[in-house]
Amino acid sequence: MKIAVAALTKEESSPISDQVGRSPFFLIFDEQGTMLEVLKNPFSKGGGGAGFGAAKMLADKGVTVLAGGKMGSNMIGALKERGIRSHEMSGLVKEAVEILC
Repeated sequence: MKIAVAALTKEESSPISDQVGRSPFFLIFDEQGTMLEVLKNPFSKGGGGAGFGAAKMLADKGVTVLAGGKMGSNMIGALKERGIRSHEMSGLVKEAVEILC
């Protein structure tokens, strides 16, 4: 299992991003809560399709669970199509990881 959390910064102590598709970073963890990777989100700025693009990027990285703030219906649909479970959460990244592990 790989868990991604939408984050405002690159650190585990970061607040969770309230706009998942436009999140500056995605922090990826394993099922024990160990951070594996920091992804800069290329969809954080620009036109439409951010949620769809971010969902594809996370699926390509093998993510199976995503936590973050608000997710639009297009993003939720794209996540479901790729078998990624989504959880709308707020607070800190490390708290979300503790809950999901």
